[in-house]
Amino acid sequence: MAVPGGFPARGLWRRPALRWPDVLVVAALIALLYGLLRLGPALNAPFLPKTAPSEVSTDPANLPYYAVRSLLRMFVALFISLIFTFVYATAAARLRRAEKVLIPVLDILQSVPVLGFLAVTVTAFINLFPGSELGLEAASVFAIFTSMAWNMTFAFYHSLVSQPRDLDEAARIMRLTRWERFWRLDVPSGMIPLVWNGMLSFGGAWFFLAASESISVLNHHYALPGIGSYAAAAIAQANLSHVGLAILVMIVLVIGVNFVFWRPVTAWAERFRVEESESAERPRSLVLDVLRRSQVPEQLGRPLRPVGRLLDRVTRPFGLAEHPLIVSRTRERTGDVFFAGVLAVLVAYGAWEALGYVRATTGLGEFGYAFALGAATFARVIVLVAFATVVWVPIGVWIGMNPKVTRFAQPIVQVLASFPANFIFPFATLVFVAWHIPLNFGAILLMALGAQWYILFNVIAGASAIPSDLREAMTNLRVRGWLRWKNFILPAVFASYVTGGITAAGGAWNASIVAEIVSYGPHHLTATGLGAYIAEATATGNFPKILVGIAVMSVYVVLTNRLFWRRLYALAERRYSL
Repeated sequence: MAVPGGFPARGLWRRPALRWPDVLVVAALIALLYGLLRLGPALNAPFLPKTAPSEVSTDPANLPYYAVRSLLRMFVALFISLIFTFVYATAAARLRRAEKVLIPVLDILQSVPVLGFLAVTVTAFINLFPGSELGLEAASVFAIFTSMAWNMTFAFYHSLVSQPRDLDEAARIMRLTRWERFWRLDVPSGMIPLVWNGMLSFGGAWFFLAASESISVLNHHYALPGIGSYAAAAIAQANLSHVGLAILVMIVLVIGVNFVFWRPVTAWAERFRVEESESAERPRSLVLDVLRRSQVPEQLGRPLRPVGRLLDRVTRPFGLAEHPLIVSRTRERTGDVFFAGVLAVLVAYGAWEALGYVRATTGLGEFGYAFALGAATFARVIVLVAFATVVWVPIGVWIGMNPKVTRFAQPIVQVLASFPANFIFPFATLVFVAWHIPLNFGAILLMALGAQWYILFNVIAGASAIPSDLREAMTNLRVRGWLRWKNFILPAVFASYVTGGITAAGGAWNASIVAEIVSYGPHHLTATGLGAYIAEATATGNFPKILVGIAVMSVYVVLTNRLFWRRLYALAERRYSL
């Protein structure tokens, strides 16, 4: 029987119309590709350490170019931090013996200041790319990475170890491989805290941008084109107008990155929220709406689907994502004893060699002096964390539990957290000098400007992750006031607060490097503390003192984490896991 209109149908061969979201997305991709191609030759420019410029031009016309260079470094470091987070946090959460090593090492790494990494890595990267500025670029990106990765890793690790049991049982029933479980369960379940802590880590990296682009190590000073090095040069020249321009450009950058990148990612991550009832209002993003209406992302992702299916098949021989239910205690204890023995030998050998090096150079008495300086910095860290807890926990809960407030407050919080506080250190220095405020007290404020946001962001993430059905149950039961805080809100955000507290304390130790020594023109203020000790040793290239300072700072951080924060972590996993 004939079909009216014939076969095939007339609309089958009709090409889909080109819509404005497609044009907008394609134009953005072309602009991004063009910018990367234009920056490529500059990244590989000739470079000689002895003739390299020690500061960049402070001509305001260069600010757009400097801003783009800094943004590129930040996003490259963010990508490397994400890969590191996935590998390191998964190994620490899934390998019982590795966890006993990886988590203390992570405590130590987050306590090592950015300048400590630069003192060791700058020369290595320069030698890796001789005659090219790419070596100094790699050193700068690595320094930014060291200010991003630890917070993201702690957040993802905690999401893995506090994963709901029903999700773990579902993965076993579905017989997912380790690869499939990671991408279908582990990453989605930890996406919300990972995104919020990634946003915070990105903001925290702005704090160390000046130290990462204007590098002073081994009595040499190197400057890379960037907004951080521009601000450092303006501060050295005591030019407040140029410092103000750098601050203005930084605010524009932070707002732009939040609008184009973090706001869409935050709204997209809401799809991974696990709850029985949908929240009344979810975060929205104009950029994400455009991407969802465009066919370009789907067309670009289509060729990658066969690769994903191939990886699923290739990784299946590595085994299923399940742990044996019955373990031989004898075999397990034997392995533990052997592992502990090997680890103890390696640690003892490394400590012996380090002590021998210090004894032959500065003498072991330097440790006593460094521990005394560390006590002063430790007191500042305690005051900072206590103040941030009292102030920002209630505010973070209020923001996180109110979607309308979140939409309004997130850009503001992002600007405050992302703004590099050391840009306003010159103004703080003038205030301290005019009001005769010693830096021993003023350093607490300067450290807080860079570290307190870890608590705020983690509490916001924890409060926003509370399932809507629990909130509705508390409302229906009319649980209000202190009873609501005590029995519902504080237990729900406790795990997130611990993550924020431990990273805020580590960030405060790191911030002490730039907060205990501030300069503006002829004014140079120095506080008594371990941060100032390490900063001075790094600037003069005194490796024995750098080693002593980093070792002492690591001891303070690890002991604090082991005696205090880890016990709170265990309490959060045992009693307050949702």
